[in-house]
Amino acid sequence: MRTSPVQYYATGRRKTAAARVFLRPGTGKIQVNARDIEVYFERATAKMIVRQPAQLVGAPERYDVFVTVAGGGKSGQAEAIRMGIARALCVANPTDRTELKRAGFLRRDDRMVERKKYGRPGARKRFQFSKR
Repeated sequence: MRTSPVQYYATGRRKTAAARVFLRPGTGKIQVNARDIEVYFERATAKMIVRQPAQLVGAPERYDVFVTVAGGGKSGQAEAIRMGIARALCVANPTDRTELKRAGFLRRDDRMVERKKYGRPGARKRFQFSKR
C-alpha cells in the first residue's frame, strides 16, 4: 500500500470561471493548467492576484499550487484561482481563516454579465429613438 503526500483541495469561482486548486507541501511553485504561472498569465496584475492569499498568511514558499481552471477570461480565472487558494489554505491551516476572510478572499464575487434581451442590441442598450 502506497501512501500519497498530504494534499489540500478547494474550488474557486468568479464570473464563468471555475478553478480546482490543489495545495501540496513544497517550495512555492504555481502551475496553472500544467503550465508555469509566468507562462499562463501575461499580465503582472493577474499573477499578483493569484499570489495574494499565500503572501497574506506568510506562506508563499510553503506550498506548491496545482490548478486546473476553465471558463471565463484571464481576469476571472485569476480571481477564481485566488479564491481557491484561499479556501485551500483554510483547509490546510484553519487559524488563517480570520485573516483571509477579513481580506475578502473567501467571499464569492457573484457579479455576472447580464444577458442580452431579445429584440434589443444588448443587455440594456436601446435602439435610437426617432420621433419622425
